[in-house]
Amino acid sequence: MTTKTRKAPTSYKGLVSSKSGDQTIRVTLQYQTRHPKYAKILRRRTSAHVHDQDNAAGLGDLVEICKCRPRSKTKNWRLIKVLEKAE
Repeated sequence: MTTKTRKAPTSYKGLVSSKSGDQTIRVTLQYQTRHPKYAKILRRRTSAHVHDQDNAAGLGDLVEICKCRPRSKTKNWRLIKVLEKAE
């Protein structure tokens, strides 16, 4: 009898940029990429709608999130933990 082990989901760190509605936050994920032709480092960002079950995160908090099944039309992420609270 073989048991399949599930790979741990990839987690990302980002800042909470908006707290809209119940159990929903918007997290800004910032990353850097190299331009394919000119080799300049470009700063990019994307925002993710995150499911926050306990309403633990606040505006400006540093959080850890991961992908999950779709919770609504735009929410495909879930909150793992709040790493640092904003002042």
